[in-house]
Amino acid sequence: MDGSTATNALAGLRIAVGAGAYATPALAGTLFGLEPKRNPQSPYLARLFGVRDIALAGGTLASSGAERRTWIVAGLACDAADAAAALLGHRAGYLSGPTAAMLAAPAVAAVALGAIALQGADDDVLASSA
Repeated sequence: MDGSTATNALAGLRIAVGAGAYATPALAGTLFGLEPKRNPQSPYLARLFGVRDIALAGGTLASSGAERRTWIVAGLACDAADAAAALLGHRAGYLSGPTAAMLAAPAVAAVALGAIALQGADDDVLASSA
């Protein structure tokens, strides 16, 4: 997969997951193994996550060159933090192993896609400065 394909795939996933979390936060939480009925504030947190992913996708798609690289790096940082949060939640005991894995898996996949996208962005920045 080349950097451009990875960038578009990652942005598409961010938009889909972000829109789902924002529009239907209880359903999204349930699909990820959480229990939103036990925490009535969880839709608020899901919407924060959702809009963040939509903003990261929009910024990435609307930019190019060094600016796009910055957006990809910001997304990578968020995805790595999301994976770490799932592991920390499991360690602290408020996420079961399967739920932590369900939450960490897409974040780790996004880190991998982001790394490929970043390589493509770096290649684009180098080509434009040559």
